[in-house]
Amino acid sequence: MATRSRSSPSRQAGRTAPGDQGRKGWIRRRAGRPSRSVWMRALGLLAVILAVLLLLPYALAPLYSFGRPVSTLMLARWLGGARVERVWVPLERMAPALPASVIAAEDARFCRHPGIDLAEIRNVIEDADSFGDLRGASTISQQTAKNLFLWPGRSVLRKVLEAPLALWLDLVLGKRRVMEIYLNIAEWGPNGRFGAEAAARRAFGRPARRLSRRQAALLAAALPNPIRRNPARASRTLRRLAATYERRARTPGLTDCLTPRPDS
Repeated sequence: MATRSRSSPSRQAGRTAPGDQGRKGWIRRRAGRPSRSVWMRALGLLAVILAVLLLLPYALAPLYSFGRPVSTLMLARWLGGARVERVWVPLERMAPALPASVIAAEDARFCRHPGIDLAEIRNVIEDADSFGDLRGASTISQQTAKNLFLWPGRSVLRKVLEAPLALWLDLVLGKRRVMEIYLNIAEWGPNGRFGAEAAARRAFGRPARRLSRRQAALLAAALPNPIRRNPARASRTLRRLAATYERRARTPGLTDCLTPRPDS
């Protein structure tokens, strides 16, 4: 008579029913995959970080009514151990021809627009063959916003962020302070030279307050490409541009918004 083999209690205890195996496998898969709530919390945290980054410039801008701000490019060079030369000079200690020439060269309606020039944007868009041709639509306020808070180079995203920042800077700082900051943080020569004072001393060996009308116009003409354009050894094209800006800088009312307020 055949004898039926019986499993020992220990072997029986080690066996798992098919249903139990399925549940354990499902639990392991769930444990190895982030839950939906984890993803939602991560997205929420990312949204908060982005909101802080977007709003931070608006919180910082009123603080720039005082002090000596620096540009993001200056900060990047400092952090990278590169040379930075900048001597802050108040607007009243610059030759009046310099801001006038810069307005004539960069933003003829600076004193009339609120930070962005919609009329100029329309004109440039009509004449532009590509997005890269839109530099002429960038106001001094927009360039100041870019220099203070954003990054160099051309991109649609930067332009979108730049426009409302320019409006905000004009509102909270005023035209005179925007111009003063711009003239002190603009990249204005090779080897980490920033601001009008460093540019004037490099090109003409004199401080910004002693610039002639022609020298101021040459510096303004170099602004779009300060690395390659050298006012000290100006090309024929640069001299022609400077002559145009020198003439335009005499336009009545061009710098009216730069006149100090009686209470300042």
